[in-house]
Amino acid sequence: MRRQVVAALVAAAALATACSGTTTPTADPTSPAGSDPATDPSTPAPSTGATGPSYSDWELGVHLLPVDAAGFGEVRATPKALRVRRFPTTDLLPAPTDDAFHSTIGPVTPAIRKRMGETWSPACPVGLDGLRYLNVSFRGFDGEAHTGELVLAAEQAENVVSVFKALFAADYPIEEMRLPTTADLDAPPTGDGNNTAALVCRAARGTTTWSAHAYGLAIDVNPFLNPYTKGELVLPERASAYLDRTRSQPGIIHSGDLIVREFARIGWSWGGSWSSLKDYQHFTATGR
Repeated sequence: MRRQVVAALVAAAALATACSGTTTPTADPTSPAGSDPATDPSTPAPSTGATGPSYSDWELGVHLLPVDAAGFGEVRATPKALRVRRFPTTDLLPAPTDDAFHSTIGPVTPAIRKRMGETWSPACPVGLDGLRYLNVSFRGFDGEAHTGELVLAAEQAENVVSVFKALFAADYPIEEMRLPTTADLDAPPTGDGNNTAALVCRAARGTTTWSAHAYGLAIDVNPFLNPYTKGELVLPERASAYLDRTRSQPGIIHSGDLIVREFARIGWSWGGSWSSLKDYQHFTATGR
């Protein structure tokens, strides 16, 4: 049982730190003995141009972290280029052509099931017939409209679509929203991922009971900007700068924000209001 719990925790960490895009992780030449890209003065700062937005000049999913005994990456200072994080969104699905909100709700087809990989199995507490595959429009940090995808509990599908419709109308920025896959679970920790996602069949961190994510009843939004923290643990592991919740840049979640109010409207609660730990990215229909 202990082995299963550790494996579940490692999978959770891998999901939280999954890289954006499809870059294959390679060993960080600065880790662990050399200089850290977070503090190295040669590390590029966000790029700026005379026209258009500024983007973080950091190669995602490349700088591997040393792994601790629990299977998590070593917590590191936030790299200079990620202290004001901003990346363009890579379209994996066709983006809206009219800059309007669109959504679909459908079954988890065999093709979708194949893409999900080991994030779901017949041992999970909800069957595929109790899940739905959603496409929703979202606004990226590049200011453009994109199409995201989520798998979650069938009974919550319409409610969740209504939340993302309100966020889109308010130009609420989300960096990435794609299905987690086996590749994410197996990826070595880089601590710089920011994927907004729902279903992953795993135990809750530090327990042997199913997470709300395993039922499709939780969503993590912009996890790098809204990290999980308990004691010395921070996930994603390079997101420590965002434990300062006085930050007010777009995408950071605060009590009373539109996103908190919208999830509360459908009966979901926010992990940023918990007392024993803080899970600023986490919205849940179960309260855990």
